[in-house]
Amino acid sequence: MTATLLATHRVEKPWGRHHLWPGFADPSAEGDPVGEIWFQSPGNSTPDLLIKYLFTSEKLSVQVHPNDEQAHAAGLPRGKDECWVILAAEPDSTIALGTKAPVDRETLRAAALDGSIEALLDWKQVKAGDFFYSGSGTIHAIGAGITLVEVQQNSETTYRLYDYGRPRELHLDEGVAVSEPVPYTPHPMPGPVEPGRTILVEGPKFVLERWGGGHRKVALPQGVEGWLVPLAGEGVADGVAFRAGECLTLEGEAELEAAVGSDLLFAYPGARRL
Repeated sequence: MTATLLATHRVEKPWGRHHLWPGFADPSAEGDPVGEIWFQSPGNSTPDLLIKYLFTSEKLSVQVHPNDEQAHAAGLPRGKDECWVILAAEPDSTIALGTKAPVDRETLRAAALDGSIEALLDWKQVKAGDFFYSGSGTIHAIGAGITLVEVQQNSETTYRLYDYGRPRELHLDEGVAVSEPVPYTPHPMPGPVEPGRTILVEGPKFVLERWGGGHRKVALPQGVEGWLVPLAGEGVADGVAFRAGECLTLEGEAELEAAVGSDLLFAYPGARRL
C-alpha cells in the first residue's frame, strides 16, 4: 500500500471562526477567520473526492449543486453529492435541507428574490454525532455555530440561490433549473457491519465508513483511492503516522494500527462497500 499524508489548505471566510477544532492551530485574533480546511493531493491531480472541515459563525448561503448529467451538459467534470459528519454544534444550530412542502420552480425563484426562501426551507436542529447526506439537487444551507467534516464529490460547482443580502453573486437561473424543491428524504444508512465498523454511506457516488481504534487490514482495488480522516486519536498506516486534524490517501493493501479510542472516517469512490 501507498499512504500519503495530504497537505492542508486553510480558506479564510467572513463566516468562519478564530477558534477551530483540536488538531488545528487557531488563526491569530488580528487575522481573518478561517471557514474551511481542505485536504489537497500532491501535484495537479483532481481526485474523485474532496475532504473538508467547516467552521461556521454565521449561516452559509442557500445553495444547490448539479448532478453528474447536469454538470456534464454544462461542460463540468462532475456533479456534487456531499455529506456531513457533525462534530460540534451550538444548542440552537440548524441546517436547512429541502423544503417543508413541495413547491414549483417559479415559486422557488420568487422566494429566492424576496428572501422568503428562508421560510420555505426545512431547518433541522443539529448536534454532535449527527450525519446528513445531501444529494445533488437538494437545496441546503449550513447554519451558524457548527463544526463538521464534509465528504463530497470533488467539485466546487455551487449555485447560490440566496445570501441574506450579502453582496455576492447569485445563480438563480442555473440553481432553480437543477433544484428539487421537495422535502428532504434521509439517505439510507446501512449502520454497523462489525465491531468498530459502521457504514454511513453506501453509494451512489462514494462509500463512507466510520472506524474505531485497533488493528485493521485495508484492501483497495487497483486504481481506487481511499481517504482516511482521523477525527480523534492517532495511528500508523503503511509506516506513515497520522493524528487528528490530518488526512491520508491510501492505495493498495496494507495494515493500519490506530490507538484505542480513535475515531476514523474512511471514504472511497463507488457505489458498494469493499
